[in-house]
Amino acid sequence: MDNTYGQFCTVARGAEALCQQWTPLIVRELLCGSRRFNDLHRGVPRMSTSLLVQRLRHLEEIGVVRRSAGGKVRDYSLTEAGEELRPIVMALGHWGARWIGSRLRDDQLDAGFLMWDIRRFVQLPEFPPYPVVIHFAFRDARPGERRWWLVVEQGTSDLCRDDPGRELTLVVDCTVRALTEVWTGDRTPGEVLRTQELRVDGAARDAQQLWRWLGASVFAPTRRTVLK
Repeated sequence: MDNTYGQFCTVARGAEALCQQWTPLIVRELLCGSRRFNDLHRGVPRMSTSLLVQRLRHLEEIGVVRRSAGGKVRDYSLTEAGEELRPIVMALGHWGARWIGSRLRDDQLDAGFLMWDIRRFVQLPEFPPYPVVIHFAFRDARPGERRWWLVVEQGTSDLCRDDPGRELTLVVDCTVRALTEVWTGDRTPGEVLRTQELRVDGAARDAQQLWRWLGASVFAPTRRTVLK
């Protein structure tokens, strides 16, 4: 099957190189700092590992991704050509937030990706000097994705799917949609708290700081501007 547009135009040739399904999201993950194969896959959890291997190989072949191996572990990074995609990917995200944000379909809700996105963009400077452990309990997530623990200490964040056995600072009990819509800027924390779609249990002082700690999606400010 012919997968080319058959045109010399660089728009057509650029689209051939980068617009296959999942490819822009792999580039997004690399731009966000993911380097290991497993970390890349956590950012695209509904993509098969075999297809991820194929897409990474394709990106290597066209000079967007560089692969290096240290023992059994392979690291992936963007080349200069890959880094030049940053403003393009960011512009696409802001365009989507501005023009097609609206309410999400149920099949677009993904607790695993939501928690991975939160983990990498938490506002580490806003956290107190003592360890913080936040347990997220999703009422309606898929089996195996209903319990998550975010552990922040000594300037680093870690995401656990199994109980780390640490003293909890806060428990966030919510629907996937409620937390996703706060994260993306479609709704405010106050709105979902008032409707009981989200509840925060713990010391009042820590509960008040939760949203400063978590922050929001990098595209949320654009979405909030549209909704004003």
